Amino acid sequence: MNHNERLVKIKLHPAQIMVIGFASVILIGTILLSLPISTHAAERTDSLFQTFINAFFTATSAVCVTGLVVVDTGTHWTIFGQIIIGLLIQIGGLGFMTFGTLFAFAIGRRITFRERLVMQEALNQFKLSGIVRITRNILIMTFIVEGIGAIILATRFIPQYGVAKGLGFSIFHSISAFCNAGFDLFGQFGKFQSLTSYVHDPLINVVMMFLIIIGGLGFTVVMEIFRKRKYKRFSLHTKLVLRMTGLLILIGALGLFVLEYFNALNGMSFTDKLLPSLFQGVTPRTAGFNTLDIATLTTGSIFLIIILMFIGGSPGSTAGGVKTTTVGVAIAMVYSIVKGKEDTEISQKKVPHDILRKAIAIILLGIGLVVMVTLLLSITEPGHSFVEILFETMSAFGTVGLSLGITPSLSNVGRIIIAFTMFFGRVGPLTVFLAIIYRQGRNKRLIKYPEERVIVG
Repeated sequence: MNHNERLVKIKLHPAQIMVIGFASVILIGTILLSLPISTHAAERTDSLFQTFINAFFTATSAVCVTGLVVVDTGTHWTIFGQIIIGLLIQIGGLGFMTFGTLFAFAIGRRITFRERLVMQEALNQFKLSGIVRITRNILIMTFIVEGIGAIILATRFIPQYGVAKGLGFSIFHSISAFCNAGFDLFGQFGKFQSLTSYVHDPLINVVMMFLIIIGGLGFTVVMEIFRKRKYKRFSLHTKLVLRMTGLLILIGALGLFVLEYFNALNGMSFTDKLLPSLFQGVTPRTAGFNTLDIATLTTGSIFLIIILMFIGGSPGSTAGGVKTTTVGVAIAMVYSIVKGKEDTEISQKKVPHDILRKAIAIILLGIGLVVMVTLLLSITEPGHSFVEILFETMSAFGTVGLSLGITPSLSNVGRIIIAFTMFFGRVGPLTVFLAIIYRQGRNKRLIKYPEERVIVG
């Protein structure tokens, strides 16, 4: 076997490259956050192992744009550590291949065919043609939107914190919101408080919701909206994303408004209740910020948030979960079956069977992963209730970052389990399993077996 043949043998599937790439970024982030320069002296532990576990959990949460934290971001990490976390969030939100393409553009290096294949897989694109142009547009759109968000936030944060700190806060939270990460630096108001101090601040709420929604729609959808502008000219994918996103925001906002009217919203005027209800309706699907104390919400609200976290954002975005279009396609399929139709149709378009199979596989793999992790955590974390564990698991899988307050008290084993759950949620359970079971040259079978019916239902 010559050298070229060996190179062919070791070529990896795009799914495997994605898994290895994200894991490599997490490892680098863990090493950097483990350095003494990353943490304040008062926050350092005596145990190197504990320091490594905290750094590993934080790096995973940042790269997987989740927001679950075992130590408070604003008080535990130094400015250096916070910059590292911000960079990890940006890399994780854009995807390591997209970020790598940025450096290739900067040094004028040509993007290889294999790199284009990985970019296609990472961005959930159907076609390989034009993938570099799409990536360039994604980078431009990201920096423009994050820049606008940072400038608007600076009008509030600079007067409050001063120029240097206020500008840093503005950039960090704009990146965190657009990438749907949920990390915050407001530890001076109390550890793990998120945006609860700004519950009635319309500017902060509106800007953060705008960034979260744009980041969660998906880069392809946003670019198509700007390019085509008229709804009737949009592709089926974009139409389904917009419908599902609007419906889920409406359900979340109205549901929380009704369920928390006499609980978390009690004592507020009718108009004051609208903004926190809308914010909590937007953020559970993947962002992880909160203006109300999640631990004080009713059981009904917590269950609603769990459902929204499982669904998540849209494909090709910074969001996690099984994705809006996956659920939309599954609902359309069920509707078609109930109506007695042979084909699954949305907006007078037939959905291909391979898309239906993929949607069902993603949902079932997601449910299976959540069940398995919840079971494992119920063993490793006996001091917490089932609802707390299920909520934590779903938050990790959906890369959301909301918590009922149990994250800092997780055991080291529990932290590792949650970290791997965040990784599965960000990369996608189907992508991870494809990376594990892929065998080159055995993608398709030449033999087809006879068909036989099975009784279901």
